[in-house]
Amino acid sequence: MSSVLLVLHPHSQEATLLAETASAWCRARGHAVHLYEGPNGQVPKADFAMSLGGDGTMLRAVELALSLDIPVIGVNLGRMGYLAEVEPAGLEPALEAIFAGRYILEERMVLDVTVERADASRFNFLALNEAVVEKTGPGHTIRVAVRISGRSFLTYVADGLLVCTPTGSTAYNLSARGPVASPLLRALVLTPIAPHLVFDRSLVLGPDEDVEMVLLDGQKAAAVVDGAHVIALTAGDSVRCKTADRAARFISFGELDFHAVLRSRFGLTDR
Repeated sequence: MSSVLLVLHPHSQEATLLAETASAWCRARGHAVHLYEGPNGQVPKADFAMSLGGDGTMLRAVELALSLDIPVIGVNLGRMGYLAEVEPAGLEPALEAIFAGRYILEERMVLDVTVERADASRFNFLALNEAVVEKTGPGHTIRVAVRISGRSFLTYVADGLLVCTPTGSTAYNLSARGPVASPLLRALVLTPIAPHLVFDRSLVLGPDEDVEMVLLDGQKAAAVVDGAHVIALTAGDSVRCKTADRAARFISFGELDFHAVLRSRFGLTDR
């Protein structure tokens, strides 16, 4: 590898300082450094992307990496850091290991998300974490019909409904009391958000089962993909989620110890 694309948290002084450190280290050794300048800027081709920020920044870096077909690594500057491989103190050793080829690639399942609206407009996204259909106005619920692999399953009355990957199971899904899944799995998790139903459980589906969520009433709602892409929805609009034909590639320096990360982030101890 000879070039890196740095993706920074836009309002973090620590991320800016780390980017300066990474740039100086790389250029002193003859490696090229490119800085992502936002959605309106040109995205240069690089050998890998490095996120400097929290999980939100990492999601943006993964989206870029997927579009460029390159791997990604995260330096954790956030509170949780489920997606990051490296802490700030390990930045330079990580760069040295990557440019020396001392790493492995870990693949994570990605969602292919299609939003279709009654006005015939259509949007397509790749999501590492989740796609959500949720209410946007206070004081009411929304009704969402769910089809699984083209067959009607159930109409949910809830604040919202989400479909996530195993990687995304520790994000919004966890807040909605959905199950935690190993990121090494290939599965879709369907979780209702504050449902007004007797059946309020999540469903864990196979990677070949797609999920379609159709908004049934006139209440205000939106589709939100990985917390960044927001599409207003009206009655009859649909959001379809299926396993993407490509995977996100994460740079790692050893076998994933997801359970150790989980214990650390939640301060879990034996009694």
